[in-house]
Amino acid sequence: MKELDFSQIGQRIKEVRIERQLTQENLAEMTDVNISHISNIETNKVKVSLTLLVNICNALDTTVDYILGNEYHHATSVTEKELLNVTKSMQKETQEILLRIAKVL
Repeated sequence: MKELDFSQIGQRIKEVRIERQLTQENLAEMTDVNISHISNIETNKVKVSLTLLVNICNALDTTVDYILGNEYHHATSVTEKELLNVTKSMQKETQEILLRIAKVL
């Protein structure tokens, strides 16, 4: 069985954290861990636990599938699931506009 690439997982966490304009301190507070632990996860000095990974994903408003990206193999791609998650919060009219745009592309 292949080992998980924790450096890639840490990098994804960092990318989403920065995209959400959060500091390591913000994320640490949101997940009830210390800042150095978040830093160590992002730099692959420690492996993130499943419980903390779920808490981080909830705090970052992202999915575990997205963070695991290259590790998780499923018939539906991570991108498709992220698109679905984004559109769930949209009003029906906005979803319909997005669908028309996607069909044109």
